[in-house]
Amino acid sequence: QVQLVESGGGLVQPGGSLRLSCAASGSTFSRYAMGWYRQAPGKQRELVALITSGGSTNYADSVKGRFTISRDNANNTVYLQMNSLKPEDTAVYYCNADRTIATTRLYYWGEGTLVTVSL
Repeated sequence: QVQLVESGGGLVQPGGSLRLSCAASGSTFSRYAMGWYRQAPGKQRELVALITSGGSTNYADSVKGRFTISRDNANNTVYLQMNSLKPEDTAVYYCNADRTIATTRLYYWGEGTLVTVSL
């Protein structure tokens, strides 16, 4: 079982920056792919950024060049640095942990942190 706790959301003006953090419980954090997803009002949840256990990253086209995902395996934490924020980045941001062991997929979600980009 993995518990995920997000933090760092808040209100920011367009063009500003925020850094989200996701603290994970458990001793096998390094073996999970970690992702940040977001869900805006009235829209489906979408993948924002992903970092594999090996450190490879992938980003949604809408955030490429503006957001950076990173992980600190020693502290069981994954980060999302968000720069040049736009109003359309407003959403609840969720942390996800994903790992497959044999035929069993382990998939966990945090409760989310709200990011609001507005004047």
